[in-house]
Parts: sequence; C-alpha cells; structure tokens
Amino acid sequence: MTTNWLAPAKINLFLHVTGRRSDGYHTLQTVYQFIDLCDVLQFSVREDNDVQLITDFNEVPAEENLVIKAARALQAQSGTRSGADIRLTKRIPTGGGLGGGSSDAATTLVALNEFWRLGLSIKELAEIGVSVSADVPVFVYGQASWAEGIGDKLTPVAPKEPWYLVVCPQVQVSTAALFNLPELTRNTSPITIRDFMDGRTTNVFEHIVVARYPQVRAALEWLTQNNRGVRAKMSGTGSCVFSPCETEEQAKALNERLPESMTGYVVKGHNASPLYDFSG
Repeated sequence: MTTNWLAPAKINLFLHVTGRRSDGYHTLQTVYQFIDLCDVLQFSVREDNDVQLITDFNEVPAEENLVIKAARALQAQSGTRSGADIRLTKRIPTGGGLGGGSSDAATTLVALNEFWRLGLSIKELAEIGVSVSADVPVFVYGQASWAEGIGDKLTPVAPKEPWYLVVCPQVQVSTAALFNLPELTRNTSPITIRDFMDGRTTNVFEHIVVARYPQVRAALEWLTQNNRGVRAKMSGTGSCVFSPCETEEQAKALNERLPESMTGYVVKGHNASPLYDFSG
C-alpha cells in the first residue's frame, strides 16, 4: 500500500526562553501556527521490519533524519514487526526555523500508526514524538497552540489566519548552536495568552541571529519596509522571516518585488494542520 501525506511547516508567532533545566533542555513560551508550505511523504509497508528512506534530500544523513528516528521509535514502543519504505520530497527550507524535520517525523508517526494498524492514540504518538524532537508533539496534535515546557505542553489557540509572505535568506541557522550561546536570554519573565494577544512579545533569538547573519537582517528590514511598515518577524531560531498580508494578492505582489538574493513563499496561516486535511 502506498499513499501520500503532507508535513506542513510552522511559524512561531513569538518565542521566549524562560529557563534552563538541569538536563540541559530550555523551557520556553511560544505560539505555533501552521502554514500550507508542506513536505510530502509516501509510505509503502514492508513485510520485514526494515525502514528505508528514499529521497533526493541529502543535507542530513539518512540515519540522522528524523523520519527514520520517528519510525524506529514507533517500532520500539509498539513492538511491531512491520517495516516501511518512506519517500520524502522536501519543500520546506532546512535551517529556516520552520520545523520541517519535526513535521516530517510527526507525519511519519501518524501515517505508520495507521498503516501498521497499531491503534495508538494521538497522545501516545505525541509522547513518542517528543523523544525524537521537542517540536514533534504540536505537529502530531495538529492544532495551533500556545506552548510551554520544552515546547511539549500545549494549549490550543486560534490566532488570526492571514496570508503571509515567508522570506528565506540564502543561509541556514543551527538551532543547537544558538541555544548554547552565552548571550542568549534565558530568564524571560513568563507571560499570559492575553499578553500575547496584546502584542507584548518578542523573539529572543532575533537580535542574536541578525548580529551573526547579515542576510537575515536584510530580509527583516526589506520585508518591514515594503509591507506597509508592518514589522516582520523571525520564525523560531531563523533564518526565515515572515509578515502578514491582508490578501493573497497583496502577498503575491510583495513576493514579485523580492530581491533575487531571497526566496519567498506565499502561504496561508492555518490553525488546523493540513496533515489531517489531506491524505491519499
């Protein structure tokens, strides 16, 4: 059996780091929202228990790809003897703060739970997913969320769902490297959802990234200057930045003016994940 499944990107509408645990993980507050920029995965069930990744994407070795890690974590937790051939078509930029790897892992868990007939709940899949990457649970649950803890304590929220222009500079940013920097603000005071709705938020990584990557600074400045003065934001730890637009046409017109050194994506914000809107 072969089928297609979507793995959507996310944006962080803000990102605060509130502390650091004894195990080295950071605690944070953020809001995740999905966008309809998606990787595509195809699954073929194998009779043996081997898991093979088939892809033209070679920026990450297969054994380190979160798709493989998710499939093997699911095998280990369920005890299944089934395997899979997984074909991955990458469309989400790597190192852009859009969560592509974590989304691929979540889609793998949800799809293989069905094809291997495991019968695990969404909660059980999310618990497996957090062992793969802290961002996986929000993709498994598939709802825009206020997130706390290491990103795994989720409360559904319903922010506006505008059109966005997402701009990707030609640079990748290492999330792990940024979390280890001594100048990272790790004691941001916790805020409430009301504070978020009133706009009292920031992204604590933005000033660090723009100081190191002039391409990100240029993208933020260009998008702010050219989108009616609306301040552009960086997603996650970067490098991608985004700005809301009133209409799809406005986002497309803005994209057409984008400098050649940047890549733009006209996308729609979604509070319900496209993962659960499409399969087959």
